[in-house]
Amino acid sequence: MNRKATGAIIIEGHVQGLSNTRSLGEAGIPVYVVDKNACIAAKSKYCKKFFICPDFQTDAFADFLIELAQKEGINGWVLIPSNDHAVYTISRNKSKLSRHYKVITPELAIVENIYDKRKLLEIAAACGTPVPNTQYFSVIDENIDTNLCFPVLTKGRNGLSFYKATGKKAFLAADEAELRLQLRQIKKVYPIEGTFTQELIPGGSKNKTISFTAFCIDGEIKSYWMGAKLREHPIQFGTATFAKSVYVEDCLNQSVPLLKSLDYTGVCEVEYLMDSRDGKYKLIEINARTWLWVGLAKACGINYALYMYNYVNSIETDYPLSYELNIKWRNPYSDFIFSGLAIIKGRMRLFDYFNQNKGKIVSSLWVNNDKKPFFYYGFMVFNFLKNR
Repeated sequence: MNRKATGAIIIEGHVQGLSNTRSLGEAGIPVYVVDKNACIAAKSKYCKKFFICPDFQTDAFADFLIELAQKEGINGWVLIPSNDHAVYTISRNKSKLSRHYKVITPELAIVENIYDKRKLLEIAAACGTPVPNTQYFSVIDENIDTNLCFPVLTKGRNGLSFYKATGKKAFLAADEAELRLQLRQIKKVYPIEGTFTQELIPGGSKNKTISFTAFCIDGEIKSYWMGAKLREHPIQFGTATFAKSVYVEDCLNQSVPLLKSLDYTGVCEVEYLMDSRDGKYKLIEINARTWLWVGLAKACGINYALYMYNYVNSIETDYPLSYELNIKWRNPYSDFIFSGLAIIKGRMRLFDYFNQNKGKIVSSLWVNNDKKPFFYYGFMVFNFLKNR
């Protein structure tokens, strides 16, 4: 395989797209980046060309990719999406895209089993993966299941469309009256039967999400890595600003049958939260793509972008089953800003902040031989704060 001739398209060039661009570029693989807007991955020295594309949610995006392959003469390159909307569109158009690209994104039936939370939770329960107590309301005044304990979260079975309609990822209700009120509010913009209500796993901001990540072929895990969010924004249910590599055997043991049941091929992130009431790690969601802090996995010895490239190009690969623990990752701008705000508001202790910062830390942005993305991100943050 001539890597100089066969490259990859990184779709969405935010932090994870930048990591994937660098991972492949360092291996001598040509990389193009496409995004709806200007992005940091486009500033990397490993990005050979950058293209503005239509909205990821539309079939026009798939048509754009086909036109790009024809115009640039890049038939046979691999598509690596870093965005859920792009995953859906690529999966929905996989047949025609596969005539021009190597597509590792699963078929639509598999993607639907992951992103439709009811289907996912039912598959998980059937293969023994613990899930939080859940109820699916079809009408607002339906009796509440006695197993459902308050407080509860109401989300969309399809989180992307739910967020677009309501402006929220989830609604938190402390009691039945608040839940009924929220269901009435949701019904105005989103069908109730498209939601699910789940008990909130206790522990607050101290109970951190564990991400079990894996590269699979036909549901068989070839390599895996785990990490924990240490700091995030917002503090609960947020995006990681600071994280570290960990190992949790229960998450591995639970993910093996789950990913096998899904017949999954590619890279995915399986999120768990530990329920202190029974000590079980319970499934929260799965992302059928690389995630924001995929660069930490690479720093620990697990190079997911390269595994995907090698697999679709039939390049023999030794998949590691161990990785370096207690390596930390920081998004320098967002972590500084949001940790500072949390400290000022009394939601984080200064002692905890400095204590977490001990040990080896890798940056999501700064690389000595590829500095432009770091400075461009800073410029973007400055403009955002200035405009606010």
